[in-house]
Amino acid sequence: MRTRPSGVTAGKENGRATEELYVRIAELNLYPVKSLSGISLARATLGERGLAYDRHWMVVDQVGRFVTQRQMPGMARVTVRLEDDWLVLEHPEAQPLAIALARRDQPRLTAYVWDDTCQALDEGEEAGRWLTAVLGDLRGSALRLVRFDDDHRRPVESRYLQGEAAHTAFADGYPFLIASQASLDALNTALQEKGLVPLPMNRFRPNIVVDGAAAFAEDGWREVAATEGHYRFGLRKPCQRCKITTVDQTRGTIDVPGEPLQTLMQMQTQPLRPGAYFGQNATLLDGAEQRIAVGDWLEATPVAEC
Repeated sequence: MRTRPSGVTAGKENGRATEELYVRIAELNLYPVKSLSGISLARATLGERGLAYDRHWMVVDQVGRFVTQRQMPGMARVTVRLEDDWLVLEHPEAQPLAIALARRDQPRLTAYVWDDTCQALDEGEEAGRWLTAVLGDLRGSALRLVRFDDDHRRPVESRYLQGEAAHTAFADGYPFLIASQASLDALNTALQEKGLVPLPMNRFRPNIVVDGAAAFAEDGWREVAATEGHYRFGLRKPCQRCKITTVDQTRGTIDVPGEPLQTLMQMQTQPLRPGAYFGQNATLLDGAEQRIAVGDWLEATPVAEC
């Protein structure tokens, strides 16, 4: 049974105790290079564009179009480390590649994420050769590594916001992705009923994983905030899932094509939306430069009912 956070009293809403609206952060995950492996953290610094350094780099083709595990599942095998002064990429078949964190004198180029045009910094020929060597080319195109230009602002789609302004780096569309352990447990139960193996949370590449709520309860939340009031997120759009969820994030292989997408569609986690959904895209409403940590208690505010 969950323990209520110290100093927080359970209230009532519609005659029911509201203690179930308190959840705890179980995981924090950072993905410095879009679609390469992630890093699990005990604590992180919040920014308007996401956790510090999240999706700050991206692999592109020769014309600057973003490249992900959708086209190259083997990208999952490239591991990433952040050291004091370096971004380090590693692969079993190559020597590590180190990129200076503080460098800002690279040539600028235009990079593309979906329909968005972004200003980026080119990490150079050595990084491009390294990526192409370990991943291969993409339909004849060599690969390059680019860094998000800190002077550039890439806004989040305004139609899903609720009065706030928000922007992101190279994430698909939002600065944060929040998922629930109970939702993964429910999905895995459905997969096992089909004779399939349960999946780890890394298939969904969330930034923040919460524990303590009912399965898919997050789909009914408007906000989550630290109980001590240091930071607050707005949950703005259910996350429609893609082929990347079918990729084994350790081996870079697709062992069961179509899963877990087919099972999520059958579960109808978003009954009014066609497709497979898991997790919530989120923005930071308050708390830039604040620290967030595994173990933090969050209070969830439900969507107001009409």
